[in-house]
Amino acid sequence: MAVKGHLVKELDTLGEHQLREVAEYVSFLKFRSRFMALPSVDEEELTKLYGEFAEEDRQLAEVGLKDYTNSLAKEDKQ
Repeated sequence: MAVKGHLVKELDTLGEHQLREVAEYVSFLKFRSRFMALPSVDEEELTKLYGEFAEEDRQLAEVGLKDYTNSLAKEDKQ
């Protein structure tokens, strides 16, 4: 007998509470399969990307910090 057919027969014997538990487990299996399907992360590629964008990130942070400091100074004057 196919697995699906066997499961259908087994499900027919379960009570409402057990069916809810089965439904919850099926949801968990679907949720878990989404994460298992994610590609693995290449640490070397991440290191390379981090190095590429580190300086740009620092520059953007400095610009943002200057704007923030100017805004604080304006608030203090008010």
